[in-house]
Amino acid sequence: MPNKNDKTPDNVAGSYYVDSGCISCGQCAVIAKDHFKENSAGSFCVYKQPVTDAEKKACHEALDGCPVSAIGNDG
Repeated sequence: MPNKNDKTPDNVAGSYYVDSGCISCGQCAVIAKDHFKENSAGSFCVYKQPVTDAEKKACHEALDGCPVSAIGNDG
């Protein structure tokens, strides 16, 4: 389960985030490339929060597809 108190520091403010449990598999960036990217530490972060319904759907699919449940949504 993602921990909002353990977000990686490169996440932009908003409802979606990646926590330190990320194993850098890159699945989130494959599913929602416009919203997730690898940070300087080698893990992934949310660099653009979703706005449209299609973007929200992609981010939710990334959340569902995360093998270690490191993606959270507080929205």
